[in-house]
Amino acid sequence: MSGHSKWATIKRKKGAADAKRGQVFTRLTREIVMSAREGGADPDSNFRLRLAIDKARAQSMPKDNIDRALKRAIGEGKEGEVYEEVMYEGYAPNGVAVIVDCVTENRNRTVAEVRHLLTRSGGNLGELGSVAWQFKRAATFAFPASKYNFDKIFELAVEGGADDVTQDEEEIDVVAPVEAFKTLSDRFRAANIVPEEAGLRMIPNQEMELGVEDTLQVMRTIEGLEELDDVQNVYSNLKISDEAMAAMESE
Repeated sequence: MSGHSKWATIKRKKGAADAKRGQVFTRLTREIVMSAREGGADPDSNFRLRLAIDKARAQSMPKDNIDRALKRAIGEGKEGEVYEEVMYEGYAPNGVAVIVDCVTENRNRTVAEVRHLLTRSGGNLGELGSVAWQFKRAATFAFPASKYNFDKIFELAVEGGADDVTQDEEEIDVVAPVEAFKTLSDRFRAANIVPEEAGLRMIPNQEMELGVEDTLQVMRTIEGLEELDDVQNVYSNLKISDEAMAAMESE
């Protein structure tokens, strides 16, 4: 299981999404707004928007909330809030590289919050490009292994241009070039195979493995970053061992 998959599994088991439903809806709303402003408000022609709406529905976001987000994107909703996407790079404790994707209407507030949290935890905020070279952007899909047949997903993925398909006891993970994202999504959708997670992610070229306690320190820092209101995603090159995963789940 990849580091991201383990981290997602931990959050699901701890019930973080349910405990912070309002925060989840805020992030989903911002993603819908940004997607619609970038490529139009029609999900049939704007794949990023379709993905954002699918994510919102998967989180049981009410239809009225989704409709309001679309109206805001075309100027019919709240005025005075202009969202922009910003990416910050830096290091968590123990030299682990992190990339923090944000959507904000106040860049100064966001960078101050990210810098403060990293510094407080023993890391630091870096310059643009300081760690991005350690990652590559890729399309990723995750499916529950208990629900879907690996061979079927493997066949669809390979024919759709995927680079890698792996399975463990809980998930089937597909990694593909960015340009194959829409093709793969359409193929899975046509086969009635619904991913638990799907998106464009930053994948580390090489993961960093630490001892359990140091890993937990980094994971707590990542968790803190994810709790900031303006943060959409956090990527790192941390390798999460089974021992560290078990320890984090028990906290």
